[in-house]
Amino acid sequence: MKQARQKATLITIACVWLLTGAMLFVATSAFAQNESRGSDIYTQLSLFTEVLQKVKQYYVTDLDDEALIKAAIIGMLGDTDPHTTYFTKEEFTDFTTSTRGAFGGLGIQIDKIGDYVTVVSPIEGTPAFRMGISAGDKIVKVDDRSIVGLSTDEAIKYMRGDVGTRVTITIQRPGVPEPMEFVIFREIIKIKSVPYFFKLDNGVGYIRMTQFNENTTQELRDALGNLEAENIRGLILDLRSNPGGLLDQAVDTVNEFIGKDKLVVETKGRIPSSNRQHHTRFATKARNYPIIVLVNEASASASEIFAGSLQDWDKGLVMGKTTFGKGSVQQLLPLMNGNGIKVTTSYYYIKSGRCIHKMLNDKLLRGKEVSESEKKEDEEKSHEQLYYTVNRRVVYGGGGITPDIEAESDLLTSFGVELRRNNAFFNFAVDYQLEHEHIVPKDFQVDDALFSSFLTFVRKQNISYTAADLDSTASFIRSSLKSEIIRSSQGDNEAYRATIDQDKQLQAAIALFDRFDTMSQMFDYAASQKKR
Repeated sequence: MKQARQKATLITIACVWLLTGAMLFVATSAFAQNESRGSDIYTQLSLFTEVLQKVKQYYVTDLDDEALIKAAIIGMLGDTDPHTTYFTKEEFTDFTTSTRGAFGGLGIQIDKIGDYVTVVSPIEGTPAFRMGISAGDKIVKVDDRSIVGLSTDEAIKYMRGDVGTRVTITIQRPGVPEPMEFVIFREIIKIKSVPYFFKLDNGVGYIRMTQFNENTTQELRDALGNLEAENIRGLILDLRSNPGGLLDQAVDTVNEFIGKDKLVVETKGRIPSSNRQHHTRFATKARNYPIIVLVNEASASASEIFAGSLQDWDKGLVMGKTTFGKGSVQQLLPLMNGNGIKVTTSYYYIKSGRCIHKMLNDKLLRGKEVSESEKKEDEEKSHEQLYYTVNRRVVYGGGGITPDIEAESDLLTSFGVELRRNNAFFNFAVDYQLEHEHIVPKDFQVDDALFSSFLTFVRKQNISYTAADLDSTASFIRSSLKSEIIRSSQGDNEAYRATIDQDKQLQAAIALFDRFDTMSQMFDYAASQKKR
């Protein structure tokens, strides 16, 4: 009976593979021109079936049919790119959750890099963000369970749980020799695309965009409406560490700045159905004030389409660091057993003709080493490919969006990292607010007495530091304390605003508005910097 079941399974598998081979053969070319290639597909499928049959027959223990086939599928897809993957029904549900606006968990965007589930970006305002989890952190344990080698979907199962329950995350941080533990309480993660917007002291509007979900366009419109009612003279759109999201939202948000019937992005692939152009659809008000778009190495996918499109249409100056370069398009294809595969079908090309995708990233995301010489060669090649905006400004291709003006960011000191990791600012602020009955004046400042009290609190938490640590971190401590203390009485927006004086890239953008009044002046300045 068992042998009959195994034989039936093998026959079914062989039929599926032969049918798949036949479909691929017919879809990609004419039979007469590719007969030899078609024969090779059948030969290879026959070889696969033979190997499977012999392993099932001779292996030392019984093997599970489903597990074997799943391993074979994963192995096959592993020879493509890191975004082409196999899903079960449950995994697909988890995969699509993040675009719907709310989910339960810790508040981190993750990806599999080599053997490690790695933090791509913490989501602002979530438990993980408040605790100081950082992009690049490798998660090695969830509670006492090692997750090294697990897929992101398997790791997510252990990280998610009931709201209010506690989980201990152990991470390995690049440059830090010892593993670091973070004790986090799970929350419902409500994802807001535009968590912060306000008018700066110099009259310029500021909008923070953290991702592109189904609410992004409306949230951006609301923020623009509020700021324009305050007569802003310019705008900073902050897309740093924005991992992307929904393509239609990227197109519709670009629409707000360039108007109707304009090409934003097109997809190009091997098969005709993958080739599609995406144009703006709505008539919008003219926005003639200067705009700066802030990006960094963790700005990816839809955020790159947004930044690159404003650059291509000469509606915004891009500032910061070259973006990640995730410009491949995936399609979910259902399988006969109810599962599915996510397959890369095309690449994104924006108005100027630039392909966003950076091929070197596929190698990195597969966990393969990339030498410094390879990185340098890749960057040099990207600057050899010249493209032009609608007004004939030179922009660069080759993967990612190269900013018009580069701006460096400040790195957090090791002492600052420890304070964040131990939740020192939040815990101190809770005690302070209780003592002061949550009454905090709008002009609140961290004076020397409060600063000294915080250091006493830190020492009681067994966090050690040197005079040099204190000297290099003092400004960061003052702004972080101010932010946490005013949060309960004045909200997240004002709490975030209290930290901007420590943001080197944002301050560089603000300074440009103090020097120039128009977009064309900023473009001229950027061009002069490139010639130097």
